[in-house]
Amino acid sequence: MCVFCDIIDRKLDGKIIYESEKVISFLDIEPISDGHVLVVPKYHADSITKIPSENLEEVIEVAKKIVNIFENKYGHKGYSIMQNGGECCDFGHFHLHVFPRVRDDGFGWTYPAKGGHFTDEIADDLRKNLYEQN
Repeated sequence: MCVFCDIIDRKLDGKIIYESEKVISFLDIEPISDGHVLVVPKYHADSITKIPSENLEEVIEVAKKIVNIFENKYGHKGYSIMQNGGECCDFGHFHLHVFPRVRDDGFGWTYPAKGGHFTDEIADDLRKNLYEQN
């Protein structure tokens, strides 16, 4: 059972703002701000690594168009795009949160008590592995 697949299949109502063969976008039911939308590939997977590239390309293009509307139609000077994947994907279906922001709106990044490390070794290892991928 997937809430997003149910919206795609019209088993659940959603305030849909965009739909194509590969992507759907609708208002978030618990918005951080007015205009908070989810951009969802119709391909069901919990991780960016499992989504076909052509679906991801359209997800990004739709997010870009939404941000353009925030800026040019509604005058927002800021926005956030967020995504949690893999076992941290709260609905089990990849999606981007896209929402308008204003300075000092109270929204913020919360760091865990034990953060990560900032080292040359981590950067070197990630760089090496990134360039080794096809």
